[in-house]
Amino acid sequence: MATPSRIAVYSGTFDPFTLGHADVVRRAAGLFDALIIGVAAAHHKKTLFSLEERIAQVQAETRGMSQVSVLPFDGLIMDFCAAQQAVAVVRGIRNLTDFDYEAQMAAMNRKLRPQVETVFLLPDAPLQCISSTLVREISKLGGDVAQMVSPPVAIALRQVQKKG
Repeated sequence: MATPSRIAVYSGTFDPFTLGHADVVRRAAGLFDALIIGVAAAHHKKTLFSLEERIAQVQAETRGMSQVSVLPFDGLIMDFCAAQQAVAVVRGIRNLTDFDYEAQMAAMNRKLRPQVETVFLLPDAPLQCISSTLVREISKLGGDVAQMVSPPVAIALRQVQKKG
């Protein structure tokens, strides 16, 4: 089988992986020959879930999507794209605040690696209010996150809160 020519990378901390993330993955997977989900090591952030747990969550949510693979990465996203021979970076945009930030990142990434395009995708409207930060906060305060994450992720969040 020939190597896929249109490879895209969708990167993030995914702490946790939300239904909004899953929606962007489904949309991006239909646009490219292969989609690599890069789960960031995020040494600069205190994450709720370990890198291994976050990778496992993403793998569970993308099981059955043959063109999607999940890999850890550390460092610059453009270096990861080069290593994966990606032609595009996929970014989910929920609102104008996301757009402002992501537009700046896209411009900088273009300076670092001009041959890699940035593709912005909007999650489905009911999912646009979901962020990992809000999911963690709602879960921490005992709220129901069932409409924001998959059942296995909701269970994992409850288990973390019981330990915490």
